[in-house]
Amino acid sequence: MPRHALLNNIDHQHTRVLHRFGAEYGDNIASTLVFPTEFTELQKEYPILLRRDADDNQYQAIALLGFAADENLYLNNQQPSGWDARYIPASIEKGPFLIGFQRQSSDLNDEPEPVVHIDIDHPKISEQYGQQLFLPQGGNSPYLEHISARLQAIHQGLAIAPAMFAAFTELELIEPVNIEFSLDNGEKYRLTGNYCINAARLAALRGTGLEQLHQAGFLQLAYAIVNSMSNIRSLIERKNQLNRQQAVAVSDKPL
Repeated sequence: MPRHALLNNIDHQHTRVLHRFGAEYGDNIASTLVFPTEFTELQKEYPILLRRDADDNQYQAIALLGFAADENLYLNNQQPSGWDARYIPASIEKGPFLIGFQRQSSDLNDEPEPVVHIDIDHPKISEQYGQQLFLPQGGNSPYLEHISARLQAIHQGLAIAPAMFAAFTELELIEPVNIEFSLDNGEKYRLTGNYCINAARLAALRGTGLEQLHQAGFLQLAYAIVNSMSNIRSLIERKNQLNRQQAVAVSDKPL
């Protein structure tokens, strides 16, 4: 079980975090939750798909990272960070950090405010290596400021998502999508259980529906999802390239 603690500059003065990504840190996942606050950046690198949550059947957005269990095609140990993309989804980049809630007074009527917690058993935690969290004088390090901004994006995204999906549903923009393709080696894939935005229906929007979507800030998010689908082709090429590298590695082994 993870052990979560409220982050502070006394208990965690010497705590460091490895800002690196790899299977050894649990980053070998085929998809990750993503949030409306990052769609604009995500669309440049990843396919954004919608899925229904198994518990409450509500829509949630994911970035597709691979085609098989424990496969993340963006992991690359030749890269300094171990990640081969210009933007890293916030749910992965946050590493051992998470959002907790705490009342700032004893008044039970006060709304709890978001605060930063840390999983002290996370594999990226170190006392010797990685990014420091606090400056010698006790202030936040630039790295912690960056992570705090990523957590804020998650927090805000979680608040925005229900209204966004409700608007998409009301305008009948969401439709199921099956993704089928063959790799260069003949291996066939069929991905089911995903949803996307109907591009033709989105483009045909007029009048009140279009205006409401625009005013809410959801129009550009819908187009970000649509535009992101072109990244499936580059993800397939990543898989083909991995297969070629593995084939060469096998052929180079001594008999």
